[in-house]
Amino acid sequence: MKIVLATGNKGKLREFNKMCRDEVIPFFQLLGDIEIVEDGNSFKENALIKARTIYNKLGEDYIVISDDSGISVPLLGGEPNIYSARYAGVNATDKDNLFKLIENIKAKGVEKTLAYYTASIAIVSRYGEYSVHGWMYGDVIIKPKGENGFGYDPIFIPLGYKETLGELDNSIKKRISHRYKALKLAKPLIEMLKKKGDKSPKI
Repeated sequence: MKIVLATGNKGKLREFNKMCRDEVIPFFQLLGDIEIVEDGNSFKENALIKARTIYNKLGEDYIVISDDSGISVPLLGGEPNIYSARYAGVNATDKDNLFKLIENIKAKGVEKTLAYYTASIAIVSRYGEYSVHGWMYGDVIIKPKGENGFGYDPIFIPLGYKETLGELDNSIKKRISHRYKALKLAKPLIEMLKKKGDKSPKI
């Protein structure tokens, strides 16, 4: 069974390919551009919406993985949370979102505050639906540092480190990231589903 990633985000695709031993196919290589309405109320709901949508279009010979993730700042009532990718508007760029978050933190009169990333990974196949979560805790600052990563990485300092995710080496980020933690939990499920699929009778 082939593994398909239900995202068009190039940054996420790079991270999944680095973490997975199997080749992960982005859905748009098979289906072209598809707009998926993510109208869930949680990371888990949105991840499942994306995975179900792609799985229903591809059929039973695929395992579809999707990720919904974002950053939450308790000082701002948990914002941007599930709206991380569109915090500054529907067509906002990563920089637009980043600077909106910085401005909202500045408005609170602080230069550094607690924050955390959440990643929910959903897996959909003929054998059912599964989801797992991973978290990464730390602080956000109002002065971006570093060119690595994407999204809010230049202002997020993971717990136990002094550099932002934009400054840290990819090998470190891979080990501590919320997505890596979630994928580590998802891997046994994916392997189980692949084995099931390989043993299924071919028609």
